[in-house]
Amino acid sequence: MATSEETFEIVAVGAHPDDLEITCGGTLAKLASQSYRVALIDLTTGEPTPRGSVETRQKEAEAASAILGVKARFQLDLPNRELFDSLPNRYALATLLRKLKPEILIGAFGRTPAASPDHYQAQLLIEAARFYSQLSKWDDRFDNTPPHRIVHLVYAPFPFDAEVRQFPGSFTVDISETMERKLEAIRCYQSQFDEARFAKIKHTITGLSCAAGSKCGFNHGEVFHLPVPVGSNDLAATVRGGKGTPAPVKLN
Repeated sequence: MATSEETFEIVAVGAHPDDLEITCGGTLAKLASQSYRVALIDLTTGEPTPRGSVETRQKEAEAASAILGVKARFQLDLPNRELFDSLPNRYALATLLRKLKPEILIGAFGRTPAASPDHYQAQLLIEAARFYSQLSKWDDRFDNTPPHRIVHLVYAPFPFDAEVRQFPGSFTVDISETMERKLEAIRCYQSQFDEARFAKIKHTITGLSCAAGSKCGFNHGEVFHLPVPVGSNDLAATVRGGKGTPAPVKLN
């Protein structure tokens, strides 16, 4: 795992290794290919689980990161299965965010009743740590790192539950060119996904990405959610879109 001496434009945070690959791996690969400085944070090592070990999961995460092309990956080593939005955990994540100084924070998002409760606790923890990152007169709680304001928070919903699969989101990113890299990155976690399990998750993720993308004229898409509405001071520019960005209401 990386050291926290560099700064990054975009940081994505998930509860476990493989969470970010599943929720937004195509977008992370696309951002990396667009030369953005991207770092990932796993709140836990993902262990214990029925399959794998800490060492195996770390090697898998490193292999997946290489496929995505991100600059760095960090692990906070908070307790898997017992992850909570606690004060010590808020301090730990906020300290790392202060060091990495991102402008954009992507957080895995959503309650997952059919999967780990760690996911929802991670969402709460990410929101709190983002707020704590900017607080002054509290530096002793954050390893005496200076405050840093993270301007943008973006949620990447989990695809594990029926209500999330119907989630409209705020916008969809075209991942047609990076869909295969997303699947390759997920495939790196062989301790978690044997052939049968990988076939199942591949089927689910591919179907959802096709459905999300088709609404916008893409072959594959990843849905994201913003905590506030998107505002505009130029309707024409918003509708037309920018360089490389299809207009949000363009009809094909």
